[in-house]
Amino acid sequence: MPCEAWSAKLALFVDAELPPDQNSEMEQHLRGCSACAATALASIQGKHALQQAGRKFHPDPAFRARIYREVERRHKDRRIWSIVSAGALAALVIAGVLLISLTRRQTNEQLLGEIADLHVSTLASQNPVDVVSTDRHTVKPWFEGKLPFTFDLPELENTPFTLVGGKVIYLRQAPGAELIFGLRQHRISLFIFQQRAVGSLHGAEITLPGSSLNLHAWSNNGLEYLLIGDVGNDDLNRLQALLRSAG
Repeated sequence: MPCEAWSAKLALFVDAELPPDQNSEMEQHLRGCSACAATALASIQGKHALQQAGRKFHPDPAFRARIYREVERRHKDRRIWSIVSAGALAALVIAGVLLISLTRRQTNEQLLGEIADLHVSTLASQNPVDVVSTDRHTVKPWFEGKLPFTFDLPELENTPFTLVGGKVIYLRQAPGAELIFGLRQHRISLFIFQQRAVGSLHGAEITLPGSSLNLHAWSNNGLEYLLIGDVGNDDLNRLQALLRSAG
């Protein structure tokens, strides 16, 4: 085996690519190292054999032309396939984006409908809340142990809003809280669910089609908050700001 310190330079020596000073050092080393000399000789002989084999075959012009045509054809086919593949990939990406967008829109519309139904059902119920109190310090502790999450409620003193009470509600088999707030003669529902259980409306602020209900949604710390009522957006904005300030 060639010396480990010189083996990396043997290929460069055989190809005459060593700098002059290193080339001289290699020649001197080969005179005293039979292993490196044998390796260098075998490499030189192999290189000469390849050169001789190349000289024995001289392709005629017709053969060269066929080779050039085949290379060009394959290159053209590869270009066409690349264009087709790129177009197909782009179409697939566009279709995927449209499908995701359509699915998300359908999911959001379904969630809006379910929230509106829950709000209307609560208002139509003879017992709209399970815990009746205007004191947040009474209502919030009532939910402890009944939900897999906690939330905070704001101080409503000196505001036009009052806390009526709350109850545990289920949406898509996921437990959540429904809190009822009063504003003049109106009732506003605040739904709180774990975002991973019901999804998200991504901060939507909309008027539900065919109704006088406005809905504001927002997310915080993995929870989805949905505020809905037959009041104006300005009123919902004020209540939303109070709720967000509570944490």
